[in-house]
Amino acid sequence: GRAIALRLAQSGFDVWLTYHQNRAAAEEVKAAIEVLGRACDLLQFDIADHEASKAALSEKTDKRAPDVVVFNAGIARDNLMVWMTKAEWDAVIDTNLNGFYNVIHPVLFPMLREKRGRIVVISSTSGQIGQAGQVNYSASKAGLIGAVKALAREVGRKNILVNVVAPGVVETEMVAHLPKEQIMPLIPLNRFGKVEDVAALVNFLCSEENMYIHGQVIGVNGGLAM
Repeated sequence: GRAIALRLAQSGFDVWLTYHQNRAAAEEVKAAIEVLGRACDLLQFDIADHEASKAALSEKTDKRAPDVVVFNAGIARDNLMVWMTKAEWDAVIDTNLNGFYNVIHPVLFPMLREKRGRIVVISSTSGQIGQAGQVNYSASKAGLIGAVKALAREVGRKNILVNVVAPGVVETEMVAHLPKEQIMPLIPLNRFGKVEDVAALVNFLCSEENMYIHGQVIGVNGGLAM
C-alpha cells in the first residue's frame, strides 16, 4: 500500500489514504506524499465494516469522484482446511472479499456520474492457482477476480476501466514466515518480488493515457504462475 501510494503521488495524484489501526504508519506515508508535493487525506475505518466504510468514503465522494481507486486491503489467516476455524475463514472473507463491496460500492456511483475512472484490485497468485493452507485466502482472492470481470462488463461503457493485479510472493511482512529455500526454486526469475514491482504496474494501469486494458488479470509473480 505504501509503495503504491507513493508511486501514484510521483505520477501527480493526490491521495486519499485509508488505514485501519496503524495511525503512525499512515502519518509517515502522508508526510512522504506531501514531500512529493501532493496532498494526502487520511481516512480511518475498518473495511470489513460496511457502515463505517460507507460513512468515511461518502463524505469524500459527495464532493468529488475519485479518479482512480486501488483496492489493496488484505489479511491472511493460513491453516489447513481440516483445521481451519470459522473465525479464520470469516476474518479473511470479511476483509478481502466483503471489503471490496464495502469500498467499491460507495465510490462507484460518483464515478459513473462523471463517466470516468479506473479501478485496480489487488488479488493474488493464490487466487489464480490455489495454495495449500490458504483455502480461505485463495477463495477470497479468486472471488475478487470474478467480481472484477463482472464489474468490468457493467461499467466499461461508462469509461471506467477495471483490472486486477495478482502479485506472487512479494517481500512484505505477510511472507516473512514462508520457507524461502523451498519457494525460490519454483520462481523462474529466482527472486521474490518487490513492492516496487507491484506499484509500477498499478501506476501504469492508473496513469497511462493510451489504455485498452480492461477486465484483465495481470500477474506480477516472476513466472510462478504461467
